[in-house]
Amino acid sequence: MSDVGLTHIALPVTNMEASLAFYATYAHMRVVHRRTDPDGTEVVWLSDRTRPFVIVLIQSPRVDAPLLPLAHLGVGRATRQEVDALCEHARQAGCLRQGPTDSGYPIGYWAFLSDPDGHTLEISHGQEIALTVARAPGGGNSS
Repeated sequence: MSDVGLTHIALPVTNMEASLAFYATYAHMRVVHRRTDPDGTEVVWLSDRTRPFVIVLIQSPRVDAPLLPLAHLGVGRATRQEVDALCEHARQAGCLRQGPTDSGYPIGYWAFLSDPDGHTLEISHGQEIALTVARAPGGGNSS
């Protein structure tokens, strides 16, 4: 397998352990690579292992420009009930930003959560991204 196409997004974070816990809980992502660069910067790659794509978390003293709605990361969940359960957990943790909301096809059932540094994570069910890409001209292939 070669690394072509969209492979990652990188986010600055101020508290690596809090960010790792957030993305494990709400996006089911786990560490696939972790290192400390020569300058002392900690870098972690997270993946849900559903496709060759990672979120790169880079330890930073501050986050000047967090991803805010409309700029956000999106994660599909298997059921509406899973979205509801994660929203309830996020509500109790104080990180539910908006939703859940049912916007119908093709947007689906979604909510916005705030990670420890203010980056926005959307959790959703029913967006049918894979189906939409497959139905696009060229069948989702770049040939």
